[in-house]
Amino acid sequence: MRRGYRTATAAEDATGTALPPSGGEGGLVVVHAHPDDETLSTGALVATWAAAGRPVTVVTCTRGERGEVIALPGTTSEGLAALEGDGPALAARRERELARATAALGADQVFLDQVMPAAADGAVRDAPGAPGARRYEDSGMEWVRPGVAGPSADSPPTAFARVALDGPALRLAGLVERLRPAVVATYEPGGGYGHPDHVRAHEVTVRALALLAAGGAPAVPELWQAVAPADEVRAARRALRASREARAAAAGHGLTLPDPGEPLPPFAKENLPGTTERVDVAPVLDRVLTAMRAHATQIQYVTRARGAGILGFYALSNGVLAPVPERETYLVAPRA
Repeated sequence: MRRGYRTATAAEDATGTALPPSGGEGGLVVVHAHPDDETLSTGALVATWAAAGRPVTVVTCTRGERGEVIALPGTTSEGLAALEGDGPALAARRERELARATAALGADQVFLDQVMPAAADGAVRDAPGAPGARRYEDSGMEWVRPGVAGPSADSPPTAFARVALDGPALRLAGLVERLRPAVVATYEPGGGYGHPDHVRAHEVTVRALALLAAGGAPAVPELWQAVAPADEVRAARRALRASREARAAAAGHGLTLPDPGEPLPPFAKENLPGTTERVDVAPVLDRVLTAMRAHATQIQYVTRARGAGILGFYALSNGVLAPVPERETYLVAPRA
C-alpha cells in the first residue's frame, strides 16, 4: 500500500457547519448500502463538501435489487410496480436514479464491487476476474416496527450482509488508499435504522480503515458516523405533526405522521459521547430535495415545510412521513 497520508480535519463556518480542510486532498468518501442512502443519510454533508470544491465520492455497496417500490397513483413512480421482485430490472432503474441523485449533490459515485482491492491477496475470492467473482447483492429487509428494519426471512446466500468481511473491506481500503480523503462517513453500528446491509456497510468501513492502519499508514481518514441527538429527532417529529403542509399531505395521500413518543431507531442517540460535527442543511436544501426526488421508486411526497425545526418532509415505502431536519450530525469515531 502507498504511504504518505496526512492528518486533515474539518473547519467550521460561522454557523458551525463542518467544512472541508482548505489544503491538501481534503476529500470525502461516503459509504452506503443502497441507492438513496447517500441522500437520506448524508445528503447535506455530500452537497456541502462538493459545493466547497472538494472531491466527494459516494461508494454504494449494492444496487438495491430487493428493495420495495413505491408505485402509487399520482406519484413519480406510478406504473413501476412490476419492478418490485425483478432484481435485474430494479437494479438498472436504481442505478439511473442514483446517477441523477449524485449529480444533483455534486459527487462522483462507484459501486464497491467494481473497486480493485488494496492488495492482490489470494483470500479475496471475489476480486474482478477471480473464480467466483460476483456482484454484492441487496440482502432485503422487513419492517419490524415504524422506522426500524430487520433481516429478511428469505435473504439469499449471495447477499451483501453474508459476504465475508475482508473481501469488501479490502476493496474499500484500496479506494481510500487511492483517493486519500480527509473523512470517510457511513452509518453508526446499528445501521441507522437496522437494515442488515447498513450494519454490514458500517462493519466493512471500520474494517477497511483498520486494514489501512495495520498496513503502516501514518494517518488514516477520520471516520464520521451519521447520528442525531434523540431530543432533536423527537422535536422534529413534533414539528412535523404541527406542520400544516405535512398534515395535508398525510390526509390527502393516506400517510401516517410519526409519533414523537415511539421508540427511536438506532441512529438517534440519547447521549453523544466524544466529538461531533454538524452540517447545516438549509444552504444545500435544493440539492438535497432534488436528489431525493431522483430516487422516485424509493422516496415520495418530497416537500418543503415552513415549520420551526424542519425544512421539509418525505415518505418511504412504510408510508410514514419523515422530517428533513435543519442539521445533520456526525459522531467522530476515536482513532484506533
